Amino acid sequence: MRVSYDAFCALEGIDLCIQHGEALGIVGPNGSGKSTLLKTIAGLLRPERGTICVFGTEPRRLPRGTIAYVPQVEAVDWGFPATVSDVVAMGRFSHLPWWRRFGATDRALVEEAIDAVGMTPMAGRHIAELSGGQQQRAFIARALAQQPRLLLLDEPTTGVDAATEEALRLVVRGVVGRGTPVLMTTHDLERVDEWFDRLMVLDRRTLALGTPDEVAASGAYSAIREHTHTHGHLRVDHDPHEGHEAHPEVRV
Repeated sequence: MRVSYDAFCALEGIDLCIQHGEALGIVGPNGSGKSTLLKTIAGLLRPERGTICVFGTEPRRLPRGTIAYVPQVEAVDWGFPATVSDVVAMGRFSHLPWWRRFGATDRALVEEAIDAVGMTPMAGRHIAELSGGQQQRAFIARALAQQPRLLLLDEPTTGVDAATEEALRLVVRGVVGRGTPVLMTTHDLERVDEWFDRLMVLDRRTLALGTPDEVAASGAYSAIREHTHTHGHLRVDHDPHEGHEAHPEVRV
């Protein structure tokens, strides 16, 4: 697989398998392709070379709501009078056909998602009144309300305080505990063993992949600036909820 911006190669040679109910952390320097990888899996970018499929199909052909992607910066009209509840409710829209109104089940899922990120006391507050960390938690709650089969988080802990970071960690572990795989990019190498089951070191290619202890022992952190390219493949295993034997379902 190759993903490029104009003539610049952003990603090439990824070999990765994402398991059901796994938290995978992606670390690397700025410009290493972390965000590009998430956007490609989400179907927002197309590979220049190679193919990618998620849960048996191309990301763009998946039913709406299958993948939830929370970018670093949300495109939000901060002047629009939307409360936290309003923002989180947007996560349910992908499940609503044009003839069905927002119902009791949707409201319950919105309340559950808000509670999961510890934002219940702020549910009625305008989104623009919140701190950056609180806004990020609201956007993650919106993703949770979507009930995705795959959750992608792009540096959700950037600029948040320690208490918010811990709250987000518990949210991620809770999502994983319910069987949903999570891919999350981060610059922070502290406590990665508490956040993630496995860690991927990326610098436009995979430098290391394994448990946090295995990656630390590999010396990949010191080699993170090396720029060589290999060829590989990316796959996300089939959702076990489908009742079939797991097999590679995302290929690049």
